[in-house]
Amino acid sequence: MKKDTDTSKSIIMSIYRNNYLGCVLLFGAASMSLSGCAQLANSLNTSRSGTAATESTVAASPIVAAPPPIISTSGGDPNFVVGVVQKVGPAVVRIDSSRTISQSPEQLEDPFRRFFGESTPEPRQRVERGSGSGFIINANGQILTNSHVVDGADSVTITLKDGRTLKGKVLGEDQVTDVAVVQIETNNLPTVALGNSEKLQPGEAVIAIGNPLGLNNTVTSGILSATGRSSSDIGATDKRVDYIQTDAAINPGNSGGPLLNARGEVIGMNTAIIKGAQGLGFAIPINTAQRIAQELIAKGRVDHPYLGIQMVTLTPEIRERVNVRLGINLSTDKGVLLIDIVPRSPAAAAGLRAGDVIQSISNQPVSKIEEVQKIVESSKIGSPLQVQVQRNGQLTQVAVSPAAFPVQRQARQ
Repeated sequence: MKKDTDTSKSIIMSIYRNNYLGCVLLFGAASMSLSGCAQLANSLNTSRSGTAATESTVAASPIVAAPPPIISTSGGDPNFVVGVVQKVGPAVVRIDSSRTISQSPEQLEDPFRRFFGESTPEPRQRVERGSGSGFIINANGQILTNSHVVDGADSVTITLKDGRTLKGKVLGEDQVTDVAVVQIETNNLPTVALGNSEKLQPGEAVIAIGNPLGLNNTVTSGILSATGRSSSDIGATDKRVDYIQTDAAINPGNSGGPLLNARGEVIGMNTAIIKGAQGLGFAIPINTAQRIAQELIAKGRVDHPYLGIQMVTLTPEIRERVNVRLGINLSTDKGVLLIDIVPRSPAAAAGLRAGDVIQSISNQPVSKIEEVQKIVESSKIGSPLQVQVQRNGQLTQVAVSPAAFPVQRQARQ
């Protein structure tokens, strides 16, 4: 029975893995990238984003059409980007981080040394370095950036637009949303204005400022392509963020930099791109980043509710594959299929099982994993959620009390 269960889990997991894209965090590295995202770190790859060239069609008629009017904003000024950059640029910083990695004698040992009886080499250390971006949110030196820019770093250096270099201290970081706050000891700094990411509309003009590939103070512009892109949409399945999508060119090193509207307000924090694609950049909405930053500044951490389940949105195709290949008779093709339960988690303690199909949580119907994530994220730690699942063709009610998300942090020196 255990063997059958493992086989079932393996097949379901293979179905699950084939249903999402890969995502690249935008953290430029001189030698090796630091990442706070274990699932994404292995796919870190320097992928460039740009705009695809288009071909022009030459009209056969000798009549030359009038050129289209210049699309501009901010009072009709076609050079509005210049004004935004002059206003916000001084508050955008470069963040360089490093960490020392110790290699054990076993990693360094040459098998020929043992053969010839030579001594085992002494442990060695190497330094991993990377760079990203950030923006100043407080005149006394508080900087907002991505968690994966500073995660595990034992040294953080901030370079201001005016050339000053200062030592930074990480006040707190949240790997679940990929937000961090860094403090530098100075005052009277230029700051950014924060906008409202709840009222964004596709097609709005946007501007990105950062340090892509080590090229400091780079400015690009484009439009807001979409809102509400879920973490599963872009392959960042361990994050809890509804991302902003933009075609403004961003690259590794832009991580943590601001995405701005035409008024120079920060509406998002540039975070990720789709590997191998062009014009597909993603930013954390500023309302989310600001909320997380306030908690990090207040207590150095953010407690996210956690159940301990791995899941996939159930579709007719997945239902058919599961039924045929595993001989399981799922009687529904709507809901969220549990593919694994984390040992010793709230879900395990409550009795949820792999193969259960969630139909509703606290009387709220669910049919997508994003809906489950939103309900859990808005719940309270320790307050039971009534989870209705379909199990063996019957509906079962299970009470699950969320616990604090067990984030594993790399040690700081």
